[in-house]
Amino acid sequence: MSKILEMGYSPCPNDTFIFHALASGAINIEPYKLNITLADVEELNSLARAGRMDICKVSVHAAAHILNDYILLRAGGAMGRGVGPLLLTQEPCTIEALNGKRIAIPGRHTTANLLFNLMCREAGIQVETVEKVFDEIMPAIVSGEVDGGVVIHEGRFTFKGLGLSKVADLGKWWEDYSGLPIPLGCIAIKRSLGSKVAFLINSAIRRSLTLSYVDPDQSWSYIKEHAQEMDDDVVSEHIDTFVTDYSMDVGEEGEKAVSRLLHEAAQMDSIELPAGPFFIEEE
Repeated sequence: MSKILEMGYSPCPNDTFIFHALASGAINIEPYKLNITLADVEELNSLARAGRMDICKVSVHAAAHILNDYILLRAGGAMGRGVGPLLLTQEPCTIEALNGKRIAIPGRHTTANLLFNLMCREAGIQVETVEKVFDEIMPAIVSGEVDGGVVIHEGRFTFKGLGLSKVADLGKWWEDYSGLPIPLGCIAIKRSLGSKVAFLINSAIRRSLTLSYVDPDQSWSYIKEHAQEMDDDVVSEHIDTFVTDYSMDVGEEGEKAVSRLLHEAAQMDSIELPAGPFFIEEE
């Protein structure tokens, strides 16, 4: 009898592109089978913090809070340059002009919120944050419900169509601040499952990603099914932007980037990180 592993990732095109072959059963991971949950990034963060997922896509910010119980896989994450969240407003302004304003964020433990907090700290401002599901943020800015918002996912490609202005690219800010790529999300697996299972799942994710690269048409219907009425061109741009070489293997530079952001999160949230390592070993 197969053993069930609970796995969670988002319905965003980069995740469904990476994990399609695993979800469809094209990749054999016997004696295990996956029970897959697709959910918003902050919901996934909460599920992992509650220990309800065996394998879970989480924000790197959230990962700082679960590393006693989880270790990070080397494949399946979202990291790169020019891929970060955007800080948007109705009218052009500076970051300093947002002091004391209401700013929507896509979740308390998202990497986007951590980056925004770091940027506010550097600018010497304080804001009132309002948590919203990511696809509610731009409408809230347009309606005037909030004074600005931190936008992730496809908002990077569609905000101009709503007449919104970019105050800052938080990914670019991070790159200038750290000299490293921005690690947005990573795949965490329970340490209690052991290294053998971690290596099995890491290898399976790589094979799943490879299949989508080799034959992208196979995954297209699955991607579109969960793409929330996203335009085909936006779906393709989303995948091209957020699925990078780091998604196949985090690499040495990627490990440095994640470690740096984890330590920033630990300092910001006043928590202690385990001694490490944060990632499984090279296979």
